[in-house]
Amino acid sequence: MTVGVLRMELALLEARTLKEKRSVVRSFVERLRNRFNVAVTEVGHTDSPKRCQLGITTVNTESRAVHSLFDKIVDLSRVTGGLTLLDYEREIF
Repeated sequence: MTVGVLRMELALLEARTLKEKRSVVRSFVERLRNRFNVAVTEVGHTDSPKRCQLGITTVNTESRAVHSLFDKIVDLSRVTGGLTLLDYEREIF
């Protein structure tokens, strides 16, 4: 069994308030959960309207499948309006 953890640092340049940030982040998190069947939560910058850190995790039988899934998630974050991917880090156990 392979467990993967992906941490993504995102900027929300257009958000001026926490309410606007929550709207964009909530939409992106739901899209990730529905499309990729992963667990997602905001793990950092919870009080900043311009930054967000997400923790994403999944379990699979093959590490290659986890890497592929994380590549798709990173690609989706790059094309999602309202978000700018600043950095990401993945760990595979």
